[in-house]
Amino acid sequence: MNVLRPGKRTVCFPQKPVIGGWASVAGKKESEGPLADWFDVKCTDTKLRQESWEQAETRMQQLALERLLQKTGLSPADPDVIFSGDLLNQCVGSSFALRNTGLACLGLYGACSTMAEGLLLGAAAVNAGYADRAVAMTSSHFASSERQYRFPLAYGGQRTPTAQWTVTGAGAVLLAKEGTGPRVSGATVGTIEDKGITDANNMGAAMAWAAYRTIRTHLEATGTGPEDYDRIVTGDLGKLGSDMVREFFERDGLKLGSVYNDCGLLIFDRQGQDVHCGGSGCGCSAAVLCGYLLGRMAKGDWKRLLFCGTGALLSPTTVQQKQSIPAVCHAVEIER
Repeated sequence: MNVLRPGKRTVCFPQKPVIGGWASVAGKKESEGPLADWFDVKCTDTKLRQESWEQAETRMQQLALERLLQKTGLSPADPDVIFSGDLLNQCVGSSFALRNTGLACLGLYGACSTMAEGLLLGAAAVNAGYADRAVAMTSSHFASSERQYRFPLAYGGQRTPTAQWTVTGAGAVLLAKEGTGPRVSGATVGTIEDKGITDANNMGAAMAWAAYRTIRTHLEATGTGPEDYDRIVTGDLGKLGSDMVREFFERDGLKLGSVYNDCGLLIFDRQGQDVHCGGSGCGCSAAVLCGYLLGRMAKGDWKRLLFCGTGALLSPTTVQQKQSIPAVCHAVEIER
């Protein structure tokens, strides 16, 4: 067996790139939720004093990068490459945030899986020696996403019970070949899965099978089980999608139990905040990872985490054409 590739889609990083720092930005609603104390920047103005929702999302990415550099003591010129993306058409939130910075940038689109994709690619670049320092960064904004994928807020459309609330938030992670902190030891690249779901307000169901397939593939390739991890966290399936993942594993005779959770369930209080099935958006898993998850690892509460970013790869055009929703999930293994 190839020790660097124990599976066709699974890779190990022998250098185990260090997560040398992380920073999170949360919107007003998110800062009122159960993870408030874990966020670095809490915004009370949803527009962040900008002229549009899209410009506010750009500003969130800038704030995430600025806070990351402050926390790590790096200068703005120190990162060798930045892997960034968002939900907006042509990923303008990311590209506008980095314009005129002189930083090398590789734009990504994996929908809500973008944080995991950036983390995976950043770790691969550092492990291979192509970069000493890489940054993975992403964001989403409730109002900009609503305008693009559904209706402007002024329309006042009703949300279905299966709908999820797009998180206003951002996260940035520094990956380095040296330093202290949690390490990225391996990853499994996702495949595009489509189970025929056509309801754009039921993305949890659309992504659930992709999450199951990737997690199962990673466990089989690495010879591990759910009990070998302190946490397996998807991001973000919400209540319906995460329940489906549990059911898929139970059919295999595996109970995930308290080891498993979902970023869309962690970031909001579903009883006290009107978010229906939970949170979604690139900023959901990014803010939860760069706040709560890595924070718990840094405190020594957990030693091994499987972070599984899930993305629904739809667009306004495909929805209008009544096409089904393809989905993907990338898994990244992090250990202390």
